[in-house]
Parts: sequence; C-alpha cells; structure tokens
Amino acid sequence: MTLHDCEPDLGALHAYPTADGSFSLLSDHFGEAFHNSAGALNEARAKFVQPAELQRFSTDSELKILDVCLGLGYNTAAVLEALPTAGPKLQWWGLELDRRPLEQALDQASFQSLWPTPVLAKLEAIRNHNGWEEPNSQGIQLWGDARSMLQEIPEHVRFDLVLLDAFSPQRCPELWSEEFLGALAHRLKPQGRLLTYSRSAAVRATLQRSGLKLFSLLPAPGERPGWSSGTLAVRPEAAIASAGPGWRALSTMEEEHLHTRAAVPFRDPLSTDDSAAILRRRSLEQEHCNLEATNAWQRRWRQDPTR
Repeated sequence: MTLHDCEPDLGALHAYPTADGSFSLLSDHFGEAFHNSAGALNEARAKFVQPAELQRFSTDSELKILDVCLGLGYNTAAVLEALPTAGPKLQWWGLELDRRPLEQALDQASFQSLWPTPVLAKLEAIRNHNGWEEPNSQGIQLWGDARSMLQEIPEHVRFDLVLLDAFSPQRCPELWSEEFLGALAHRLKPQGRLLTYSRSAAVRATLQRSGLKLFSLLPAPGERPGWSSGTLAVRPEAAIASAGPGWRALSTMEEEHLHTRAAVPFRDPLSTDDSAAILRRRSLEQEHCNLEATNAWQRRWRQDPTR
C-alpha cells in the first residue's frame, strides 16, 4: 500500500525494512506505511503482477498500463521485470503527486539492487525526465493530483492494466471516490483488469456499480491471512476464470459486505473536494441510509464463520 497522491504535504518520510528485506517508507503526516510490513516486493508481485497474467500479452500485441500512485515504483518495476525481453509494445502512464518517494527509493542501494538494468533505467528516467522513449516502449509520468492528471491522458486511451495503489480510503478518499473509480473503470479495455490492495466495501461496491465484476485477491507471501487481501475488477465481458493465479471469487461473506453501511461510497461530485469534505458527506449518508449496520455483519460472521 502506498501513501501519496492525497495532499501536497506528505510530511517527513522515514525508510524502514519490510519483512522480505525490501525497503519502504513511513509517512509522519498520515501515520501509515507505504507497504504491508510483510514485504514491499512480495506485495507488488502478489497483488499487481501475478493476477495481471502478463503472459496474455504476446510479442505482437500492445500493453497499456496505468499506475495510479507510482510511489516508490515497486508495482511498475515488478511488472516491467516480469515482462519477457521480447514482450508486447508497451505504453505506460504514471500518476503521482510527490516526487520524493521515488527519489528516496532510487537513493537506496538495496532498492536499486532489486531490479535488472533496463528496469532501473526506466525508473531513473521517470525521476529525471518524467518518462522514457524507446523503440517499443514509452513511459509518461504526470505529476500532480491524480484526479486532474487522469484527464490529461487522451480520452481514447484504454488500459489493459490499472494498478491502483493510493493511500487507504479513510485517509485519501479523493482517489477512492465514486467519480474517480468510475473514471478508471471507464478507461479499462474489454479484457482489462484493475488491481488494488483495497478490500473496502465502499470501493468494491463503487466498482460494481461502474459495471465491473469483482474477485478477491489472495495474501502475499508472509502476509497475515484475512478474509481478503485486495480486489481484482474486470469488465463483464472479460474472459476470466472464477479462480486463478492470485485471486478467487468473492465469498458469501464478502458479497454481504457490499450491502452494509460500509459500502456507502465516497462522493466527490466536482473531483475537487478535500478528504474532510468527502468523509463528512459519506458519514451523513451512512447515518441516513437503510443498509445493514456493518458491525451487525461482523457479528454474524464472527458467530458463524462457515455459513
């Protein structure tokens, strides 16, 4: 999980090692880490590479990727690393507010040592030149509020993969709103996949209302098992199995979660509100809705986890 693209001031950033030995950051301002403590590298590979099934893209195909919240660069780097040498024609777009996470990552020898030279060169090109240009590969990094930067990408561009790794919904609701998630869903190709660590009912219900079919991500190596470790969302016409590498169908428990007050969306009608305004709006809607109380759902499943 990354913490950025929320407000201009992320506060002080502190380096720390995750359990798999990879480097990550903590933010003083938000009081949370950029990644699961089980491992930044493991998380990128398990939640953004494995369920992407990159082998779907042959050498004579195109692959368009949108990385929402580039952060330290782990998700993009892990995807680039997993592509075959003679891979598809690549067009990559990145959205990020703060340059510092990537800059601090590239200052760490331990981070640099994780990646092959071509991948590291692309990360450095993002830092130094806002992207790269190669015969069969192009990267364009847009710095700023992701809500407005998404509109800078030509409307006709549709993505095979959307990597959504913004700060948690309660801390950065701007990038989990009905409007922003709907815009991301609109940008998916017919066989496109949106991947995120979030299992939030508000996020999932919004994606579902945007016409996407939902799956649950499996835990990354070393991650404490829970009822879900993230979400894979696809267009309804996408050819995809109910279970695959890194994902499974939603459980009955997860389906019921989407009908509780936790599923009330984050709304940002003009895509300009700050987090406080969005959270206030949602809290009022939750108070006046007729959905089941989320703690009642929790008690029901705690009492009978097999139902």
